[in-house]
Amino acid sequence: MRSTRVDAATGAVRPSRASGGGELRSVKTRTITRADLDLTEFSFGGAPLGNLYQEINDDDAASTLDAAWEAGLRYFDTAPHYGLGLSERRFAAGLSARPRSEYVLSTKVGRRLIPRESGPLGPDPDFAVPASHKRVWDFSRDGILRTLEASLTRLGTDHVDIVYLHDPDDHWEEAASAGFGTLDELRSQGVVRAIGVGMNQSAMLTRFVRETDLDVVMLAGRYTLLEQGALDDLLPAALERNTAVVAVGVFNSGLLSQPRPAPGAKYNYADAPAELVRRANDIADVCERHRVTLPAAALHFPLMHPAVVSVAIGMNSAAQVERNMDLYALTIPADLWDELHEVGLVRRTA
Repeated sequence: MRSTRVDAATGAVRPSRASGGGELRSVKTRTITRADLDLTEFSFGGAPLGNLYQEINDDDAASTLDAAWEAGLRYFDTAPHYGLGLSERRFAAGLSARPRSEYVLSTKVGRRLIPRESGPLGPDPDFAVPASHKRVWDFSRDGILRTLEASLTRLGTDHVDIVYLHDPDDHWEEAASAGFGTLDELRSQGVVRAIGVGMNQSAMLTRFVRETDLDVVMLAGRYTLLEQGALDDLLPAALERNTAVVAVGVFNSGLLSQPRPAPGAKYNYADAPAELVRRANDIADVCERHRVTLPAAALHFPLMHPAVVSVAIGMNSAAQVERNMDLYALTIPADLWDELHEVGLVRRTA
């Protein structure tokens, strides 16, 4: 299938060659216009390779990245937070044989890893890894440079293309001043191509977009088939300021990842409230009437907004890559979106 390149600002569509020998791939790309940087609109989120929720072995991590590459994905996102550096190390191993110029790589700063000095290592509270390091919030210039240098070492590369400030919810003053200023300096020096902020909320991301000079933001969970609060603030601001949006958490921590919400389904990394489970089932009813699955609609939904340049999904097996590629390859009938609007399950301005 012929791939295309879609300019996020103009909507122009043009042919695009994916990496790897000039073969035309089926994954489209969209452009962060401020940085003239192309991202595959379906991309790879690295948290599961840091053992999020469950432990996987190195071989499974490698086969997952191999499957993603073979499927045509060329944007890979990670962070030191993901498994205390494990995700970054696995990216290094899995991408080391790939030409560095043929994919886009991003990581994050603001959570500096400090080795634990003594005592037995218990489990990390967030990932299935030993708690060998502690995370310290640090958006200072020195902290960001130290964190990025350590990431480059773990990633086995001399540069990343995008650097995000990671979850600065309680650190606006330092993140918006020293944090942004440091990233702006790295961008102006050509050390990184694009700079941004990644958060689970849209309000502060909107403030960053309006008050600083970002290229891209990573929005987790706030513009999905289940909820569209970012329509009130972030997405209009992103269009106005020509700031690209990478949508993550589009399955809302798993609530939308199956044709029907599974028992014990999560939302925002906790047990899903009954009201949201009912809403997800109502959306699934509509999807089934149009012969579309709930996760297929959830994957495609954010990509319909002109500010969104990519949807990043975390995966920890080759089977998950294949399944999500199958969802991405589907054509969603317009009648599905029309009915979701009509019955009030998706906002009409979405």
